[in-house]
Amino acid sequence: MPVSGALEKYLVKPGSKVDLRKIDADDRHLFDDGGKEESLKAFDKLQDELKLLQTLLYAQNKHRILVVMQAMDTGGKDGCIKHVFSRIDPQGIHVRSFKKPSEEELARDFLWRVHSKVPRSGELVIFNRSHYEDIIAVKVKKLFPEKVWKQRFGHVVDFERMLAEEGTTIVKIYLHISRDEQKQRLDSRLANPDKHWKFNPDDLKDRALWPDFMDTYEEVLSKTSTEQAPWYVVPANRKWYRNLVVARIMVDTMKRLNMNFPETTWNPADMVVED
Repeated sequence: MPVSGALEKYLVKPGSKVDLRKIDADDRHLFDDGGKEESLKAFDKLQDELKLLQTLLYAQNKHRILVVMQAMDTGGKDGCIKHVFSRIDPQGIHVRSFKKPSEEELARDFLWRVHSKVPRSGELVIFNRSHYEDIIAVKVKKLFPEKVWKQRFGHVVDFERMLAEEGTTIVKIYLHISRDEQKQRLDSRLANPDKHWKFNPDDLKDRALWPDFMDTYEEVLSKTSTEQAPWYVVPANRKWYRNLVVARIMVDTMKRLNMNFPETTWNPADMVVED
């Protein structure tokens, strides 16, 4: 499906090679003429559009939408989901998180725990982390041999192609923050007792592996962005801008589905509600 010119800059075109070092995490070209305060009006409008589009999605009960969201630690996945989708009816949206696999999950193929969480007709499902952790974390932390994670690139592409051919619209979003920004956010959590619950000492171990994570994300973004399941690299140092871009991506994607409320099989004029 075509992407609007405004968002094309953030789309990872199939077959292209991603270099995250050349992508500015502070970019805000969609809103060059304004700042955070001015963006709130545009964001408010997008939220209203998204609310209506999700109502159409739920009422029509035809399309399925899967949003895959990935980021480094402190990248802002939780905050982005909270703000962008805050006006949507909870009945029509589900957020699924994938943490360390359980023994039961490890005893099966890596996509087993994911497949049961994809959306049904009329639903919008967000993966807060996803099946991509089974490539990214596994490779960087050397949890399994190269033979295991290397073949997963093909498995993931085939899995997403199957979902798309069965009627699922897939949008994949990588929230791109800089290493300096991550340090500021981690320091902020350490400095504020009310944020200590957000801090995980293991985040420091992952931060030490930053170059390896960037290399792996570049490989993932390059090899798994397809026509059926494209990746967007969203500048996320500015939280307000991150939210604006993700909302715009979602509205544009859902508008292309040309959804309508289902037609009734009865004539409203014939209906009488008795006193």
